[in-house]
Amino acid sequence: MTFAHAWVLLLLAVPLLLGWAILTRGHGAVAPVDHNTPRVRRPRTLAAVLGVFESWPLLALAAVIIMLASPQVMKQPRRERQLTNIQICMDVSGSMAGRNYEIASKAIEDFTFARDGDAFGLTLFGVAQIRWLPLTKDLQAVRNALPFADPTFQPSHMGGTAIAAALRFCTQNMLAEAQEGDRIIILVSDGVSFDLQPGDEDDLGDELRAAGVTVYHIHVDESDIPDAVAEVARLSGGDAFRATDSQSLKTVFNHIDRMRPAKFASMGAVPMDHFAPFALVALVMLSLHVIGLMGVRYTPW
Repeated sequence: MTFAHAWVLLLLAVPLLLGWAILTRGHGAVAPVDHNTPRVRRPRTLAAVLGVFESWPLLALAAVIIMLASPQVMKQPRRERQLTNIQICMDVSGSMAGRNYEIASKAIEDFTFARDGDAFGLTLFGVAQIRWLPLTKDLQAVRNALPFADPTFQPSHMGGTAIAAALRFCTQNMLAEAQEGDRIIILVSDGVSFDLQPGDEDDLGDELRAAGVTVYHIHVDESDIPDAVAEVARLSGGDAFRATDSQSLKTVFNHIDRMRPAKFASMGAVPMDHFAPFALVALVMLSLHVIGLMGVRYTPW
């Protein structure tokens, strides 16, 4: 144990001197009823008991002085959560309306609760892209934004599906916003992209790897996952999944959570204040002194 203000411990001389004065003081005054008695003798046992009870406040004072000196102990190495930046890239084309949107938005909402402490962003896309919400640690903002992503509320130019353009759009935003931590794009779509043909995936995969972005694709449809989209996800270091109901979507998000768990960095052992035992000692000492005042106290005669 160390002390942040060790010089304060010099004040411990005060309760020591006061304690010595109590233990070595003389007899009290002689009462008139003692007449010619030169001095009053107290039993040694009673004197010792009185001295002990009168010492409790001094011990409490000593404990307070020690706390003023800021006692500290070294605690276990502190671990700090490292940031993970997660961009939800959600298809809001007409085919996503209804059931697909409802189960996808509910799964995304649950995923934000599981990743509290990370930064989330939300991008909506069809033929064009809308950065609906930049990366933020306020995950309630993400949950509040999801109802506005309903495909039935989108303008007509969001009707198609341009996955390649959406991934490039998200990557540019991630590079601008994510200054630290991992970068993950979760692509939620139910269709084939007209701007991602076989042979285009290599170039897009290279762009994602160069930007340090990993893509996980969730295909919300009964049809097979488009090969080009699945290949882009794998080239980026991620994977592609098919989910057709709320349970399978939840399973996919749980799987992604296990594949990319929260990371913690050890920050080393740190000194922490250690007041509790001294505060407890002071409280006990004062309590015993109060109890002593109820039946064991010094009188001058």
